[in-house]
Amino acid sequence: MIRVAVDALGGDLAPDEIVAGAADAASPEIEPTLYGSPGLDAHGLRLVEVSESIAMHDHAVEAVRSRPDSSLVRAVKAVADGECDVVVSAGNTGAMLAASLLHVRRLPGVHRPGIGVVIPTKRGPSVLIDAGANADARPEHLVQFAHMGAVFAEEILGVVSPEVRLLSIGEEDEKGNQLTLDAHALLRLSDLRFVGNMEGRLLLEGGADVVVADGFTGNVALKTLEGTIKTMLDALRAELESSARGKLGGALMRPAARKLRARLDPESYGGGYLLGLNGLVVIAHGSSTRVAIANAIRLAARGVEHRVVERLQDRLAKLDTPTRPTHVG
Repeated sequence: MIRVAVDALGGDLAPDEIVAGAADAASPEIEPTLYGSPGLDAHGLRLVEVSESIAMHDHAVEAVRSRPDSSLVRAVKAVADGECDVVVSAGNTGAMLAASLLHVRRLPGVHRPGIGVVIPTKRGPSVLIDAGANADARPEHLVQFAHMGAVFAEEILGVVSPEVRLLSIGEEDEKGNQLTLDAHALLRLSDLRFVGNMEGRLLLEGGADVVVADGFTGNVALKTLEGTIKTMLDALRAELESSARGKLGGALMRPAARKLRARLDPESYGGGYLLGLNGLVVIAHGSSTRVAIANAIRLAARGVEHRVVERLQDRLAKLDTPTRPTHVG
């Protein structure tokens, strides 16, 4: 039985959609525990009552330190204390990062944790890391992100010897800002299957199994992709419903359109791992519906089942990669 701590009060649609998603994900193999307000309808799940919550607009570090009995902090602490195997929250991302660093703590040797998310592509899912944990980063951080993403791809996506690329403004080795140039030089020296830079236009093509970026660039790329996918699918639906001919064509296209939406929908995975911690933390989208929450909980359970934290710890312990580039480009 995999024990999943769920922040029932975190997210734009909390608590109703969070609780419903947790109930949908519950199974003989997965046991969600809700952390929420007294009297919350837990849909038959175990409820740990808390007296506080952290809002999306709250200052992350201050909120974590001043509200130890909030649903987010208590859920994170449940993993740190061994009461649960993994935590899932759609709440304040900064607060999740702060609470995780305070209570779960980093694995030995980890510079910074990174958010790894699954990107749907034409050739199958790939991993984007960092997707928003670190707005600023150093070259050695990106090397560790690459190793974290490789473990994610191997254990969760089943990719053997994943191909790693660095997100940049051009495929040529000499393209990019100083961070990208220095990270590229370090990645060339690593034992990863690093095959060079990749432009953002190839993200949905499946240009690599693991795409590495600093958190600012990665988050912008992720939000751009998600917004573009949603806008295009909504525009297609509106166009097909705008006339009798469109409705007829829509009826013929509906099976294919549903498959396309299902393949591109960010809710299919529900969230991403905050990797590099001494415990498993899953961050879901702030606007997560019950479908996204249920899938985030299942993603969390797969991470426990595949021992992602232990595998990552083993990988990082064996690293003998330089932490400064010996050359640029």
